[in-house]
Amino acid sequence: MARKKSAEAKRPKVKKRRWYHQVRDIFVDVQRQEPNTVWIILAIVVGTVGLGVGIGFWTGHPILTGITGLVLAFPIATWFLGRRAERLAYARIEGEPGAVSAALGTIRRGWSIESEPVGVDPRTRDMVFRIVGRPGVVLISEGPAGRVQRLLSTEARKVNRVIPNVPVVEIQCGRDEGQVPLPKLVRHVQRLKPQLTKHQVGEISRRMRALQQSRLPIPKGIDPTKVRPDRRAMRGR
Repeated sequence: MARKKSAEAKRPKVKKRRWYHQVRDIFVDVQRQEPNTVWIILAIVVGTVGLGVGIGFWTGHPILTGITGLVLAFPIATWFLGRRAERLAYARIEGEPGAVSAALGTIRRGWSIESEPVGVDPRTRDMVFRIVGRPGVVLISEGPAGRVQRLLSTEARKVNRVIPNVPVVEIQCGRDEGQVPLPKLVRHVQRLKPQLTKHQVGEISRRMRALQQSRLPIPKGIDPTKVRPDRRAMRGR
């Protein structure tokens, strides 16, 4: 018993990470890539406090409004830091195989997301990913516009065979004309018009498992699960 207590006493204590540790790590990472970040944050703080003091002189309470401006400066600066971290995270993974899967992984509740592609062209390595939500079954391609349409259409026909009369939305992710850039993909998906109930979404997600057997094997060298940015940073947390 004494030896056990001695071993536990020698074991180093793991320091619990707080939310401000996460903010600090994001700041260090962003500052390393874009050194002007600290000056922009300082400008946000000074500008917000200055605006508060200015309003205070107009209303007769400069100290109170100045403190209010200082309090508001923190969430504004944190929001800016999160958005910049998100942009840098997307820049790192854009163009890599499985980048669409990584971006879709940051979507919050309300969607059934499959991390692996449901369709793959072994020759070109173009992919199609599938998610299910209230807008219906959403198919998202990864690859040049001139090649992925056939792959999208093939997967759409598979969905229609399993669950006919269910909305199927096709989205091309990329930088070509008519495609949705990766940094705007999540926002684009979340703005799709709801057409199903939550109960229908659950039922459709279960029926989509019938397509598992028809999936193509992922070509060697492609592993979408390895393309994972910092999800908290991409959400601005």
